[in-house]
Parts: sequence; C-alpha cells; structure tokens
Amino acid sequence: MSTVQVVADPPAEHDGEPSSRERLAKLLRHRYAVLLAPAVVFVAIRELGLFVLGLMADRWNKSTTTALTSWDGQWFLGIAEGGYGGVPGSLVDAFGKRTPETPLAFFPGYPALVRWLDGLPGVETRGAAFTVSLVSGVFCAYGLFRLGKAIRGGSPRAGLVLVALFAASPMAVVLSMTYSEATFCALAAWALVGVVERKWVLAGLCTAGAGLVRPTAAALLLAVGVAALVAVITRRDGWKPWVGGLIAPLGLLGYLGYVAARTGRIDGWFALQQRGWDSRFDGGAATWKFALANLGEPRSVLELTTVWILGIAVALVVLGIRRGLEWPLLVYGIGVLVMDLGSNGLMNSKARLLLPAFTLLIPAALAIAKRRTSTAVALLTGLAVFSAWFGAYAITAWQYAI
Repeated sequence: MSTVQVVADPPAEHDGEPSSRERLAKLLRHRYAVLLAPAVVFVAIRELGLFVLGLMADRWNKSTTTALTSWDGQWFLGIAEGGYGGVPGSLVDAFGKRTPETPLAFFPGYPALVRWLDGLPGVETRGAAFTVSLVSGVFCAYGLFRLGKAIRGGSPRAGLVLVALFAASPMAVVLSMTYSEATFCALAAWALVGVVERKWVLAGLCTAGAGLVRPTAAALLLAVGVAALVAVITRRDGWKPWVGGLIAPLGLLGYLGYVAARTGRIDGWFALQQRGWDSRFDGGAATWKFALANLGEPRSVLELTTVWILGIAVALVVLGIRRGLEWPLLVYGIGVLVMDLGSNGLMNSKARLLLPAFTLLIPAALAIAKRRTSTAVALLTGLAVFSAWFGAYAITAWQYAI
C-alpha cells in the first residue's frame, strides 16, 4: 500500500506588491504630498484637541473661546490691543498687584504680530491672535519636518512623526491658545534647521526673532551661538557664521535692554518676574520639592502628571545622548529643560514650558519611524488622544493658571 503525500502549495509571493512603508515613502516623494503632509498632520491633531476641549468646556459650563484666551492669553491680547501702556487695569500679577512696568514681563513679538494682523479690515483682536498661533504652528510643523529629514538617520517619514509628536505633546493645547509658544517654536525650529543645514543667516535671523517672543530664546541663543563660533574657529562657510552669530542675540538682548532702560535697573526684566510672579532660578530646588511631594502624596491629576512628564523629559535627554543626536540640538533641548527645572516659578506651568524642547523628541521620532505604519499610527493616535484630554483638562477642569 503506497502512501501519497500531499504537499500544499506555498503561499503566493507578493514580491510585486509594495509594503505600507514603501507606499508611504513613495507618497512622501510626491511633490504635493511633501507640500501638504506636515500641515495636514499638525492641523488634524490640533483639531482633535479642540474637539475634546469643546466637550470638556461644555462639561464644565465654560466657553471654549474663554478657555483658549485665559491667563497669559489675556495679557497678550491686552498688549496687542493697547500696547504696554494700554493694558486693561483688571490684569494683575500673581499677587494681585500692578505697576506701570508689570506688562513688560511679557515679550513683545507675539502681540506685535497680532496687532499687525488686527490692523487689517474686518479682523478683531482675538481672531488675529488665533490666526497667528495657527499659522505659527503650521510654520513650525514644516520646520520640524525639514529638521527630521536633515538630521543623521533622518527621513521624510521621521519628519512627519516628529511633527505628530510635537502636535501631540502633553500641553500642545497652548499651540491653539493666545499664547506665544507656537510663534516661538516656529522660529526655533527654523533656526535649528539653519544650524543643521549650515544656513547661518537663517539661523541668526530666526534666533533674533525668537528673542523677541520668549525668554526661552536664551537656550536657542546658546545652541546657535556656540555652533556659529565652532564654524568660525574651524573656518567653515566663510563669512556666514560670523553674520549669523552676530545677528542671533539682537532680539533677546535688545528687549532685555529696553526693559532695563524702562525700569532703571540692568536686571529689570528678571526683577519684574521675581516681584510679580515669584519666578527666579533656584537650581531646581523648588521643582525637586514639588516632585517629591506629589510622588509621595499626589494632590491632583495635573500635578502628578506634570512630575511624570518632567521625568520623561530627563529620560529623553539620555536617549538623545545615546542616540548621538547632533550636539546643537541637544544643547538647545537641554537648555530649555534646565531653564524649566531650574526655575521656582509656577509648578503648574512646568509641562507647558517644556513644549519648546521639541528636539528631545527626535530620537523617539526616529525609532517610531522605523516601525510598521500601523504600529506608528496606533501609537501616535494614542498620544494625540492623551494630549487632547490632558490639555482640555488643564484649561477647563483645572482651576489655576497653566
């Protein structure tokens, strides 16, 4: 009796059928996809955040517009409408006080853009402020996309993932508020693109602009300035690093000098911060105390989550060092983190103040970009949902400034 062995045919090979990764790569090589993809990803994630915010605002009987213009947003709107001398008297510092110099604690770049747009026919101040934040966010998205392609091991896919991670950062809700973070991040992203691509005039101009928007420009100035100095010492790129390095500090030093002249003291801006908001650099003592208190006995969801976000940021620094991230990008990210951790200011703002440290997200973006498309999309969607909830919670259910 013979035995006949039936062997099943092997599964058909689909060598000719591209994988999802290959299809995405091909799509991103298309001209119009490259033009639109960063904006689409950024706006889609931020729209999810605004949708969740609307639900949360209804739950807490609040206006979405009021939530998006609260706290510092009111100061920026007041400066945009009336200049530093015409800010409504109802706006006061953290101690309920107000002097003629108090509004100078807020940098002029963002409200100046709002005021210029507000000058157009039919445009009101709040609408202008939201528009500046949105356009700034989109410009930042393109800068991050370019940065994700330009770094070692980068690619268009990594650039898009970086855009998504930034738009889904825990406190990315401020990118949709009348706050200055979106404008600053846009300028910082393109300044760092200038450094990585050795376009020193671009780096210098964007750093100078960022210096008129937020004090966080000190970290950007350090990264760009040292990179330009290294280029000069090593005699690379001719006269351009000289020009970029000389332009870079003009914005920050110019505004600090202006405040010094207005207040009559060389440390005028820092004095305003300390007197009005009890904000000064203490080397991280207050942050450490805050972290230990909330880990031992959590007082709120927002504060405990803030502590974990700070811990993750420190871990991302280690990851960036091990990954061999370009040193100017590391210097900038670490600088932002040190400024945040080292300040004894409002602890509830720590997560928001980390938003400009987007370079710390690059190693994670590179790692996610190597995963299957379905895995990457699932992970980024989860982060976007968390960001939408956390941001909405921070400006609706949470009753204090962020």
